[in-house]
Amino acid sequence: MLGGLHAQQDDRVLVDYRTSDDAGVYRLDETRALVQTVDFFTPIVDDPYVYGQIAAANALSDVYAMGGRPLTALAIAGFPKDADRTLLPLIFSGGLDKLREAGVALLGGHTVQDQEIKFGYAVTGEVDPRRMLTNAGARDGDALILTKPIGTGVIATALKFDRAPAAAIAAATTSMTTLNKAAAAVLESWTDGRVHSCTDITGFGLIGHASEMAAASRCTLEIDAGAVPLLPGALELVRGNVPGGGRTNRGHFSTSTGFAREVPDDLSDLLFDPQTSGGLLISLDGAAAAAAVGELRTAGCPAAIIGRVRPAGNSLVVIY
Repeated sequence: MLGGLHAQQDDRVLVDYRTSDDAGVYRLDETRALVQTVDFFTPIVDDPYVYGQIAAANALSDVYAMGGRPLTALAIAGFPKDADRTLLPLIFSGGLDKLREAGVALLGGHTVQDQEIKFGYAVTGEVDPRRMLTNAGARDGDALILTKPIGTGVIATALKFDRAPAAAIAAATTSMTTLNKAAAAVLESWTDGRVHSCTDITGFGLIGHASEMAAASRCTLEIDAGAVPLLPGALELVRGNVPGGGRTNRGHFSTSTGFAREVPDDLSDLLFDPQTSGGLLISLDGAAAAAAVGELRTAGCPAAIIGRVRPAGNSLVVIY
């Protein structure tokens, strides 16, 4: 629908929408650039305070994925006129507490009346343009590391219909409220150039965001389906709980994805599952992958090697 828009030309714009990256980057000078992003969505959990936390963690994640440090945030909210007046303060409180955890200043925001509650943030961060990470740098021979398990979309859908067990809800909530700050700090500590590309896994699911990385990097990403970490209970809940976004992701990205016959349908559904506040997908020097996973786990990130990068082939992503 937006394909007819004329692309702007500005030498200070280092990253914009044209590579489907996580955030935009605008250069201020040789050592400083702004990182800007925005994200908001409808409630995916029952607790309004936790919903606010998840919304904040999700919005901040885009800045971390670019190798940046989030600085400020503006809140965005839609709220029905006849809704319970106690909900909005709880939502804002959850978000603010997560911003404080990230060291981010809330400057203000904007609210409108809407038929359904919506909440999120526009976030501004900074990055050294010489060290920023994009989805366009993956190289042949790189290993792929994922820093969080997947399955939040399926579990959230099951929760809506009271089909999700308490353990699955708790695991998904913990994952979604966990900042990618620790993972980003580990990436920043690697000054040897081992990291070549990064993106966070959100609404387009693992395959969708891997496809964007492959397209931007002009390569093929091979993912070992059995190595992808899953949230507890997610695989058992797939049947009957695939969210609409998961079906849309499959319809859009399956034409550029190759699947081995032995990959079960339930597992492939999870690979298309839209995530909220998902982990980082990191493409880095294959020789450094094992040590990198060890460092990430020491920092509290349940990271795993899930695949490798190969020269461009017939598919953007190959699942085996």
